[in-house]
Amino acid sequence: MQGMFRACCPIKSGRFYSSLTVKSLYEQVHRARHDSISIHGWIKSIRILKRVAFLDLQDGTSVNPLRIVVPLTTTDDAQFLKNLKTGQTLSVSNAVWQDTPNREQPFELQIKRPIDSIQLIGPVSENYPLQKKFQTLPYLRTLPTLKYRTSYLSAILRLRSFVELQFMLYFQKNHFTKVSPPILTSNDCEGAGELFQVSTNQSSTASSYFGKPTYLTVSTQLHLEILALSLSRCWTLSPCFRAERSDTPRHLSEFWMLEVEMCFVNSIQELTSFVETTMKHVINACVDNQEELLPKQFVSLQEDEASSRPSLDQEKQQIKSRWQSLVNEEWQTITYTQAIEILKKHHNQDLHFQYEPEWGQPLQTEHEKFLAGEYFKSPVFVTDYPRVCKAFYMKQNSTPNDTVACFDLLVPGMGEIIGGSLREDDYDKLCKEMKERGMNESGELDWYLSLRKEGSAPHGGFGLGFERFISYLYGNHNIRDAIPFHRTSTGSINF
Repeated sequence: MQGMFRACCPIKSGRFYSSLTVKSLYEQVHRARHDSISIHGWIKSIRILKRVAFLDLQDGTSVNPLRIVVPLTTTDDAQFLKNLKTGQTLSVSNAVWQDTPNREQPFELQIKRPIDSIQLIGPVSENYPLQKKFQTLPYLRTLPTLKYRTSYLSAILRLRSFVELQFMLYFQKNHFTKVSPPILTSNDCEGAGELFQVSTNQSSTASSYFGKPTYLTVSTQLHLEILALSLSRCWTLSPCFRAERSDTPRHLSEFWMLEVEMCFVNSIQELTSFVETTMKHVINACVDNQEELLPKQFVSLQEDEASSRPSLDQEKQQIKSRWQSLVNEEWQTITYTQAIEILKKHHNQDLHFQYEPEWGQPLQTEHEKFLAGEYFKSPVFVTDYPRVCKAFYMKQNSTPNDTVACFDLLVPGMGEIIGGSLREDDYDKLCKEMKERGMNESGELDWYLSLRKEGSAPHGGFGLGFERFISYLYGNHNIRDAIPFHRTSTGSINF
């Protein structure tokens, strides 16, 4: 056991600790401990009674705080602890492990002489803003350098890390190769024109990058197709950028997209089945690790005042129930035409959407949320959209007429989180579609067309908005909290 408390060799143990973490202590709950313990962290709270003080420490590695018990034997000890403040950085040494099997925390640490055993490493200002009281998410978003010290927001980053790992393990098991497509590109994959243009500061024109127009990517899909036609199955998790002015809880200017491309896929049902299986695998891993992933406090969950906040047990149960139902229930599939029929019926009978549903028009956010959240009350795949609603590269269906083999995955409360399609692998059909849309007039996409001449294969893929998925899992429907430093059209970090 002594090796756990020194910098141990990662080659032998597979784990490296330069010092103990709170998570590492919880991993050793069922082991007997007799040596003194040293730990570092930030003060979450401190309570001083007549004869004893309780110091709760957190270090960001676990949802669990670490309770340190300090018997008060002298007035100097009490005064020393009274001078400590929430948020300060401490180093605690010579602590002794005490089992507490009948309490919520199965162990605690005890120190006898706080003046000797507690060292203040980092002070805080008099107006340190994260005191032990209710704070709304809008308020916390004004504190980009401090907000992730809260239990609720630090847990969402750990969930994000865990989910990313589960995707990686699943794709590796299913013979996908992780690749790194470029972030700087000369193409507009989606054709929507919502691009950030890149220029060099030595350029004679503001829109020139070494003499050529260059953009931040909106999707890595076109480059993934190149790699899939060599590797058969590939995926990436990359930053993407959209210069749209949407200022909603579902939109970011800079976000991360998990994108997958796979060859020898011949139907949209193959794609949706793979998506459902993959997502359920990842969510099931969350279910198995829910006690470590879900925060102990939900004090920051609501956008409004504390009076409307559900209890801790209610919040945790809602998330647990959501995860269980996502894993256990079969996800629905409807066509775009069926979706329009459902929306029209309810629009005319009892609902009045802001945007009247019409065949040939994209589904609006209110339509997506109604279908998944109110009508099906579960995730739903919407397939076979009209060709005019979708991108040029999607494979056209022979029936129904003038539709493409594509899908969107809609989830309650969030709307669309995944979009995917089969890709048009016929050279002549792709040329015709691009010409009808006024594309490739200067030959800028000849490289993409050439893929259909040199060993083309049926293929398809999808893109998952990573922040949307994490927010949906976590029960927080503002994706600005699912990325460490958000950028939007109207509100961004300033560093």
